[in-house]
Amino acid sequence: MSSNLSSAAVPPASSGKPALMDRFLNGIEKAGNKLPDPAMLFVYGLVLIFALSTFLSMFSYDLIHPVTREALTVKNLMTGEYLAGFLSSMVTTFMTFAPLGMVLVAMLGIGVAEQSGYINTSIKKILRITPAKILTPVLIAIGIFSHVASDAGYVLVIPIGGIIFYAAGRHPLAGIAAAFAGVSGGFSAAFVPSSIDPLLAGFTQSAAQIYDPNYVVNPLSNYFFTLCSAVLIISLGWYVTEKIIEPRLGKLKLDDDVEEAPNMSEMTAKESRAFTWATLSMVAGLVLLAAASLPESSSLRDASGSLSSYSAPLMQSIVPLIFLLFLVPGIVYGKLAGTFKSSKDVMGSLSKTLAGMSSYMVLAFFCALFLKAFADSNLGILLALSGAEVLQAMNLPGQATIVGIIFLTAMVNLLVGSASAKWALIGSIFVPMLMSLGISPELSQAAYRIGDSSSNIITPMLPYFPLVVVYCQRYIKDTGIGTVASMMMPFTLFFLVTWTIFLLGYWALGLPLGIQAPYTYPAL
Repeated sequence: MSSNLSSAAVPPASSGKPALMDRFLNGIEKAGNKLPDPAMLFVYGLVLIFALSTFLSMFSYDLIHPVTREALTVKNLMTGEYLAGFLSSMVTTFMTFAPLGMVLVAMLGIGVAEQSGYINTSIKKILRITPAKILTPVLIAIGIFSHVASDAGYVLVIPIGGIIFYAAGRHPLAGIAAAFAGVSGGFSAAFVPSSIDPLLAGFTQSAAQIYDPNYVVNPLSNYFFTLCSAVLIISLGWYVTEKIIEPRLGKLKLDDDVEEAPNMSEMTAKESRAFTWATLSMVAGLVLLAAASLPESSSLRDASGSLSSYSAPLMQSIVPLIFLLFLVPGIVYGKLAGTFKSSKDVMGSLSKTLAGMSSYMVLAFFCALFLKAFADSNLGILLALSGAEVLQAMNLPGQATIVGIIFLTAMVNLLVGSASAKWALIGSIFVPMLMSLGISPELSQAAYRIGDSSSNIITPMLPYFPLVVVYCQRYIKDTGIGTVASMMMPFTLFFLVTWTIFLLGYWALGLPLGIQAPYTYPAL
């Protein structure tokens, strides 16, 4: 196939001397792509962690671990005891790596739906009813909405974003970037509350009670702000995708062996009928799920009757449900459209899907080992607490401190991937400190969420970052960490700066961040 995209779909790069932004992003891309294979990068990082832990463990630090309340120490990983435990637990470390099972199980169902032709036909339908001018914001909005299903957006929305853009005659990597920006860069923007809200609120309340034992934080204490932020992120993501990302991607040609994009003008009566019945099977599944969830005695609810808590069986079943909700329609479509002649074809599509994920499994293996060693060494905690201590010592005005928290969080996010783990560390320092200055815990939490979300899309420490690289390699095999990081950097810069200004303006106007608890902190 020809890898040239039409000039209407991807604006040509301007001639002459590259703009400052282009030179900056080109530098990131070149530097990043000179790095070893992503899997080897984690191998080298693992060696570095072992070496640094040995050296830094020889020093003592005047820091208290905010969770254990004990003196912080760096653990030397180069000991016989640790090495023996590291080796004996290697299989467990890999098998319990959270994204691995989620990605593989979800992708099995999606793979059947894709190879049967159901997803391609669905995209044809979507593109026929979605005006081309608003395809980008619609994709970003879907990415933001996917937060209600925890991390499902990483395995569902992002790859489909590439397929949708490719089918529309646009660069597929631009679709991946826009979807990634919505799913991960806009992680703290939301149309509806998600499971991250009560999780962060719990840590915020614990930190606030260090200063005031009676303080209560409502799980929806940031909801009004995150709702408004969704509109902001969609607007920014739309601008960055179409004005910065797509023009730069015009020079990146797709591999010659990439399959042709589906023709949007072609849909047989047989395909249309198969799509109708497959979609009805999906709708029937959702209706059955709703019927099983609604009763107060439903086994899909947790002990308190909630459907949205982390402990609710419904939330714990999101990935298996995605598997079934795509597997069944995929089989129905394949049978009616003739793409699946027998059960062997279905099993073959499952095998082909896993074969395509082999490079991700290799990445996940070394990433899991690296993250375990990094967490065990306490190096991430040391860096986070040291940065927080410096910021605290600067004794800045309230607004400057809020900005400092945002940028410190963004930097720490490059080293510590877990949102809850970072806030457990940083929040226990900043929440009580800012309460003494009259700044509410809810505002501190909102500042943290901006910094965390904005830099999610450029940190290889995000467990799903290697997966995004794999998605891009479907179209351009030479895609590396540098390509993805440079592609996402404009989103990070625009989100970080504009979102920070938005929070400061929101604060200045005295607008409520969300639903406050009955007890409110008295201003000082």
